[in-house]
Amino acid sequence: MKKVKMQSFDVIGSNVNKIAQLFPSCVTERLGKDGKPELAIDFEKLQAELSNDIIAEGEERYQFTWPEKRKTINIINQPTSKTLRPFKGESKDFDKTKNIFIEGDNMDVLKVLQETYLNKVKLVYMDPPYNAGQDLLYKNKYEMTEDEFKLANFDIDEDGYILSLNSNTNGRYHTDWINMMYSRIKLARNLLKNDGCIVLAIDDNELINLSKICDEIFGERNRIGIITVVHKPEGRNQERWFATSNEFALFYAKDINNFDLEPAIIDKDILSEYEYCDDKGQYKLISYIAKNHGREGYDKNLRVNSPNRYYPLYVSPDLKSISLNKLEGYTVVYPNTKTQERTWKYILTSFEQKLKQGEFVALKENGEIKIYEKYRIDNGQLIKTHWIDKRYNAMVYGTKVLDDLMKVKTFDFPKSIYLMEDIIRLTTKNNDIIFDIFSGSATTVHACFNSNIIDGYERRFVSIQLPVKCDEKSVAFINGYTTITSISKERIRRAGKKVKEEVGKKADKLDIGFRVLKLDSSNMEDVYYTPSGFAVDNLFSENIKADRTSEDLLFQVMLSYGIELSAKIETQQINGKTVHFVDDNFLIACFDKDVNESTITEIAKLKPIYFVMRDASADSDNVIDNFEQIFRHYSPETKRQII
Repeated sequence: MKKVKMQSFDVIGSNVNKIAQLFPSCVTERLGKDGKPELAIDFEKLQAELSNDIIAEGEERYQFTWPEKRKTINIINQPTSKTLRPFKGESKDFDKTKNIFIEGDNMDVLKVLQETYLNKVKLVYMDPPYNAGQDLLYKNKYEMTEDEFKLANFDIDEDGYILSLNSNTNGRYHTDWINMMYSRIKLARNLLKNDGCIVLAIDDNELINLSKICDEIFGERNRIGIITVVHKPEGRNQERWFATSNEFALFYAKDINNFDLEPAIIDKDILSEYEYCDDKGQYKLISYIAKNHGREGYDKNLRVNSPNRYYPLYVSPDLKSISLNKLEGYTVVYPNTKTQERTWKYILTSFEQKLKQGEFVALKENGEIKIYEKYRIDNGQLIKTHWIDKRYNAMVYGTKVLDDLMKVKTFDFPKSIYLMEDIIRLTTKNNDIIFDIFSGSATTVHACFNSNIIDGYERRFVSIQLPVKCDEKSVAFINGYTTITSISKERIRRAGKKVKEEVGKKADKLDIGFRVLKLDSSNMEDVYYTPSGFAVDNLFSENIKADRTSEDLLFQVMLSYGIELSAKIETQQINGKTVHFVDDNFLIACFDKDVNESTITEIAKLKPIYFVMRDASADSDNVIDNFEQIFRHYSPETKRQII
C-alpha cells in the first residue's frame, strides 16, 4: 500500500502540473534530490511558446519590489510537515461544532490548510500588526541562516516563537513587515472561493505598501475599494500635526467578475427609507415612470423618443391587480405627466416578467392612480467609502464591549463589534466560511455569532492566533489569562453564552462551539519522510512519535486528504480495536497495533472511500498477505494507505 504523504500542499508541484496541461512540450523529467524521477519545466521551450509576451532582461517595467522578495516567495512555496493536534478539553461542543480555533503561527497554519480549504473560504479577514513601532512581528526562524538568526538577537519565548519590536529606526523597518504580510496574503488567496474576498485592516503607516502587496497578489483590477473607517472620532491626542481619527479597510476580490456584495444596508439612515417589507425582504417604492438620463437637450424618456416603452396598464378598482389586458371595471393608466407623454422604465417583455414576480404596486394619490416599482435593498449597493457611524467607535463598541464581557481589562484596541458585523454581512451569506488570520481578542467570532442571529444564517469560522504570552504585570495575566489565545477562547465562550441568553429560542440552532487545534511538529519521526537517510537497521523502528494519540494521527491524515477540520468524527470499537469514522464512511482509520483479519474484514464490508492504518500494525504475516485480497473482495474501490 502507498503511504499517506503527511505534509502540506505542494505549491510548486501544482504549478508544474498546470503548465503541463497548457504546454505539455515544456515539461520534462529529471532526477530529483532524492534520486527519483520528477517533472520539471524546460524554461527555454516555455519562453519560445511565449516569446512575444516575455519582458526582456533589463527592460523597464512597473514593479513592486523590496529586499528578500524572491526569498520570501521561495519560503511560501516550501511545503511543511507540521500538523494540527486536537485539544478536546479546551474546546466547546467538539463533536458537534463546525467552528475551528487554531493556536499557532498563521504562516505555518495557512500552509497546513492549503489543501483542506483550497477554494472554499468566502471571507478572509486580517487585522495584522500595524507596524507602528511597538507591534509584535511574526517571524520565522527558517527564513534566516543560523548565523543571521544568531546575529539578529531576537527574544524567544519558551515555545520557540520569536518576539521583536519593529522600531522605525530599524533599517529593515518596512522590509520585515512586507515579508510578513506578503507571505500570508499570498497563501490566504489560495483558500478563497472564486466569489470570495479578503478584507484587511490597516492605518496610514503601511497603507501604501499593503495596497501594493494586494495589487500584486490579487491584481489591481480586483480591488473592490478602500474604506475609511472613523474608529476614534476625537482623534489621537498624542500626535503632533493631525489627530488621526480613522483607519482603513482594504477590500479585494479573488475574481471581481464573480464577486458581489450581499444585500445588507449598513447605513441606518438609508435603511430607514426601505419602509415596506414582503416575503422577499425590505423595499421602498419608486415611480415606474422613467426619468430622463439622456444628454443635455435630449430627453430619451419622452414617448416620441422611446415609443416601445409607452403602453397602457390597467388597474383593478381595489388597486390590487395590474394587467396589460383591458378588463371590465379596470382603469387605464399611461406614463403621462401633466405636461408630457413620457415612458415607463422597461419595455413590454421586461415589465411582464417583473409583474409576474409581484414587483409593482398601484396607489391612488390626489384622485389619480400611479404605478410604483418595488425597489429592494439588493437592487443596488448603497455603500459609501467613508464609514462614520458612531457604532464603529473602537473605544465604546470595541474596548468597552470586551471589558464588560470579560469583567476585567484583557486586550487593547479591539475592533468595534458592529464594524465586524457589517463587514461579515456585506461579504458572506448562509453556510459561508470566514477565516480570521490574526484573531486577537476574537471580535470577528463574536460578530459572526451576532450576524448569524440577525440573518438567520449558519456561517462558520476558522480563527487563527499565535499563543503570545501576556505581560506578567498586566491585569489580564494577573487574572489568569497567560496568553492571547486564552483571552480569545474565553471571549468566544462568553460571547456565545451571552447571545444565547439574550435572544432565547431564536438562537436554538446557533453553533457557539469551537474545536481547538494547536500547531505542532509532525506526528511522524523524520525517518517517515527521508527513509534513505537512515541506517537499514533503523527502518523497522516505530515511525510515529511516542507522545502522539490516535486523534492526533487522524487529524493529520484528514489534512493530507483535504478533509475539513469541522468534519463529523465518530469512534467505534470493532473487535476490540478503536476505529475512527470521518464524515460517516468517507474515511475510516485504525491506528491500533495487532489488527487482525476479522477487524479488516468488518471495515472492508463498510466500503469506505479511504482506509488508513499504521504500517506494520497487523498482528501476523497472514493479515498482511490477505489484506489486499479482503478489500478486493468486499470493497475494491476503497483507496487503502498506511502511515
